Amino acid sequence: MPSTTPPDQIGADTFTPREAFARFQRALLDGSPTDATHIAEDVLVEWPFSPPGRPRSVQGRETYLAFAAAGREALPVRFDEFRNVVIHDTTDPEVIVVEWDLTGTHKVTGVQATASFVTMLRVRDGEVVHVREYQDVLTMATALGQLPDLMAELAAR
Repeated sequence: MPSTTPPDQIGADTFTPREAFARFQRALLDGSPTDATHIAEDVLVEWPFSPPGRPRSVQGRETYLAFAAAGREALPVRFDEFRNVVIHDTTDPEVIVVEWDLTGTHKVTGVQATASFVTMLRVRDGEVVHVREYQDVLTMATALGQLPDLMAELAAR
C-alpha cells in the first residue's frame, strides 16, 4: 500500500518505489507536470515497444522531463482513472513491477479507451533511477485514430 506521507515531506530515507508509482498516478490524473523532486540526474527511462518515430529510451532528468512535457502537451487525452493496479514486490527492495490499466478520454472525439501497461520501477537512495514501461501500443494507436499510420509504418520496415 502506498505511503500516506505528503509528497513534499518524502525524504530519501522514506521514498520507495511504491511511493514513486503513487506520485506518478497522482500527476497523470491531475494533469500536472512530472515532479523532478525524486528523479535521479542520470535516470534511464525505457519503452521497449515504442512505435516507430518515438524513442525507445531517454537518459537524464532534464531530457526526460522535456520529453514528458512535450508528450503530454501533444496528447489529446484526459486521463480518467487507473484500473486493475497490481504491484509486485521483488527480491530487490529497490524494484517493483506494476501491472496497470489506464483509462482516458480523447478530448476531441470523446472516445474513451483503456490500455494496459507493465512498468518496472527502480528507486535508489530516494531517487527514481530506472523505469522500463511496456505499453499496449495498438490499443493506444486505435484510441487516438493512429492505427492506420502505425500499421503503414510497421509495414514499411
